[in-house]
Amino acid sequence: MNGIRRRFRPYFTAWAVVMWVMLQGELTVGNVLAGLFIGLAVSLLLPLPAIPSGAIHVHLRPLIGLGWHWLGGLFRGAFAVAWISLRPAPPPTTAIVTVPMRVESELILALATALYNLQPGGTVTDIDVGNREWTIHLLNAGSDSDIERQKRAVAELERRLIATFERGLK
Repeated sequence: MNGIRRRFRPYFTAWAVVMWVMLQGELTVGNVLAGLFIGLAVSLLLPLPAIPSGAIHVHLRPLIGLGWHWLGGLFRGAFAVAWISLRPAPPPTTAIVTVPMRVESELILALATALYNLQPGGTVTDIDVGNREWTIHLLNAGSDSDIERQKRAVAELERRLIATFERGLK
């Protein structure tokens, strides 16, 4: 019984009910009960492992800065990709480069990968966890300065993530 109590996640179950009702498009007793059944079944039969977040502390001011920086990068990337696709010119030169990542936690490395991949213009194609390196595909790498600029953007994202989540770990 203790294992079931440990696996039961009330917030996840409530979220599953809300999502199920929204997916069905109408609030009925049957939809609520079906969502409750699905939420309970998923949380009890397919439990997720606990996220190893013991040493991670969120610092609010750097988090706000990270959010604004990421949103700015999102808009800059979207406009850059839109310009590349609409301009009357041949496709740009692309590149695959390796960049070091100095984050300590694998959870923060995964978060960094997700944040980078959600922005247009570059994609993480490989993660070397042991050496803490990314291999990334750059969409617009026409010159060495373009590549260096995008490497600096990765370093800035990394710096902000460390300031937000890993400051004071050592």
